[in-house]
Amino acid sequence: MKLLTLLFLAAGTMAMAQSIPNTGATAPAFTLTSNEGKQVSLSQYKGKWVVLYFYPKDFTSGCTLEAHNFQQDLPKFEQAGAVIVGVSVDSAESHKSFCAKEGLNFKLLADTDGKVSESYGSLKDYNGAKMAARNTFIIDPEGKIARVFTGVKPQTHSEEVLTALAELKKA
Repeated sequence: MKLLTLLFLAAGTMAMAQSIPNTGATAPAFTLTSNEGKQVSLSQYKGKWVVLYFYPKDFTSGCTLEAHNFQQDLPKFEQAGAVIVGVSVDSAESHKSFCAKEGLNFKLLADTDGKVSESYGSLKDYNGAKMAARNTFIIDPEGKIARVFTGVKPQTHSEEVLTALAELKKA
């Protein structure tokens, strides 16, 4: 039974990986409600580098750590000409509270139906609840996927993304 479960999980992981947009592909378009209650579309960022990160849930330890690290490095991202946008299936109201409590100054978008997370191959089932997987996409100024990070570690991810962004901008 355990082997069958492992095979099922492996198949699910492979299926998910196959649905993640490839580097060089056009980033899937979206319009979602932000923590500010406004509609935000990917197209608004045309001409800028976008760090689009998906995370499971507001107010959880790993997600809070990841958000704090992005916030701490926000001036470095701005200096690199990049915006940070977080996405989870939490509501815009939850995002608003999370940003206020944690002092976050970048947009968090509410993907309450999970469709955007799914279009980025980043929707997972966690014990019966649909949540975003911890994946990040660097989108170039032309709207193409420039780098994909899957199953990221919240502790070091912001630095990892900054390093990749610097490499991409040199190329």
